[in-house]
Amino acid sequence: MTLPKYDLHCHTTASDGALAPADLVRRAAGEGVEVLAITDHDSVGGLDEARDTAQSLGVRLLPGVELTTLWGRQVVHLVGLGFDWRADTLQAYLNRLETMRAERAERIARKLQQRNLPDLLPDVITRAAGGQVGRPHFAAALVEAGVCETEQQAFKRYLGPGKVGDVKMPWPAMAEALDMLHGIGGMGILAHPTKYRLTFTRLRSLLTDFSNAGGDGLEVSYSGIKPDHQRELQKIARKMSLLLSAGSDFHHPGQSWVELGRFTPLEENAPHVLERLL
Repeated sequence: MTLPKYDLHCHTTASDGALAPADLVRRAAGEGVEVLAITDHDSVGGLDEARDTAQSLGVRLLPGVELTTLWGRQVVHLVGLGFDWRADTLQAYLNRLETMRAERAERIARKLQQRNLPDLLPDVITRAAGGQVGRPHFAAALVEAGVCETEQQAFKRYLGPGKVGDVKMPWPAMAEALDMLHGIGGMGILAHPTKYRLTFTRLRSLLTDFSNAGGDGLEVSYSGIKPDHQRELQKIARKMSLLLSAGSDFHHPGQSWVELGRFTPLEENAPHVLERLL
């Protein structure tokens, strides 16, 4: 199967992206993307707006979401694709995550205040603009407040792993998320596996558990992945009979190193998630 130009991982203002759904679709179309999955964090709130624009521009829009889950104590993200995004089961699941995200935001704000920083919660909620609240909103607020010079510095000092704003939450288990996606006709893809800072031994354990839990595919090409890591992931996917997926993980047009539809090509003739979605 000859694949069209695609991007199966990107974000809008429905979570922590900078572009409204319609604007993101327009940008994708301008980059020649023919098949697009908007995968906002724990939200499908941008799909209605995106669908209307996609239809007018001839872009095939696939239902997508990026779910926050736990593998043991490790947070891992699953990209869900091709599901019934109006299903009651999904809405109940996402409502649960929205409540957890709001609670986490309050806890992060309190912890930062305990470090004699200003109350950032009102600014963060404004920035989220009705979408899912995430740590990137806190990073932007820390820069706006003059506490940090860049959002990267905000994560390094306050929001990253082991820092004061790294608030742990009892997210749903990875296996539960996979079961939910399969129950509404979708596929579960393990997102950006090398970004979890795991040793390759631990990563193989994660992938084994993911596969055993019914995982469908593995994201093997995305912004920042090293070529040797991509080759190794493709090899593992082949051994575990996981379909390949890829996406830019686009968030912000100011990130010059990330663009919609741009990522390292995958190996030819390897089984791809789009073969089941198109």
